[in-house]
Amino acid sequence: MVHEIYPSIQGESTFAGLPCVFVRLTACHLRCRWCDTPHTFTQGEAMPLDDVVARVLAEPCELVEITGGEPLLQDDVFPLMARLADAGRTVLLETSGAMDIRRVDPRVRIIMDLKCPASGECEKNLYANIDLLKPIDEIKFVIADRGDFEWSCDQVRSRRLASRFAVLFSPVFGELAPKTLAEWIIESQLPVRLQLQQHKYIWEPTARGV
Repeated sequence: MVHEIYPSIQGESTFAGLPCVFVRLTACHLRCRWCDTPHTFTQGEAMPLDDVVARVLAEPCELVEITGGEPLLQDDVFPLMARLADAGRTVLLETSGAMDIRRVDPRVRIIMDLKCPASGECEKNLYANIDLLKPIDEIKFVIADRGDFEWSCDQVRSRRLASRFAVLFSPVFGELAPKTLAEWIIESQLPVRLQLQQHKYIWEPTARGV
């Protein structure tokens, strides 16, 4: 089930600012309190794998992100990512920390969102995934408050995340001021990257298909 396919500017990750084709898939088994894409839980249409690949390759962008919802809930996502990588695309996968990533093609760059306590879904994290990540992969923490920040710092330190992957700290949009999170990061002296959702500053924050 595909919710939408569209070209835009990558708003997050270390690829932020680059042109990117997004393949947003339907369905998610989590209900994060601050979720900004609840429409993906049920909205979408069935599309043959060949049609999805053709739609993506018709766009000139070399960068493709597979996202959701939770894309790993659909079995066809695995051959989709492999075929896009076969075609020479740089493939990003945005996934929660609550789905097993062992079947993901090793050419795919995984951006794994470890759920913080304020999300309401922290207990769903599969920490075994961390040891399956590659040096080119990234770990994201979406932070709502000081408690989330301290929890995230503990994860970074205890699991030595910053020496193994790019680590992104992202404030919940409209809830935690970027300036506040920036000050906390400076204070912590951790080598983590402050991430803003660029698309929400370029376009209306609730806009779809951007």
